[in-house]
Amino acid sequence: MSALVVTLLMWLVTYPARLLGLSLGGLRLPPFWLAFLRFVPVSVFAALIVPDVLGSPEWPRRLPAALVGALLLWRTRNLALGILGGFAAYWLLRGAGL
Repeated sequence: MSALVVTLLMWLVTYPARLLGLSLGGLRLPPFWLAFLRFVPVSVFAALIVPDVLGSPEWPRRLPAALVGALLLWRTRNLALGILGGFAAYWLLRGAGL
């Protein structure tokens, strides 16, 4: 199968789904769904981070670093500070040989 045919088939599969999502932009959702959807970003973030932190052989270093980053993010509401603090905690723990 040629690359053009594969590209066209991928477009055929993805375009209707994207168009449907974009066309729902003006839709008014009931309060139940608005409250439910507030937790989607947090759930997706946790689903991406937790397996990488706890599923690693380095989890004794990664877990405290992730907690430091989360605490900084929670207290300061500054994403850059949370990321840098988590990295700093990780490298300090690694440098200390823990």
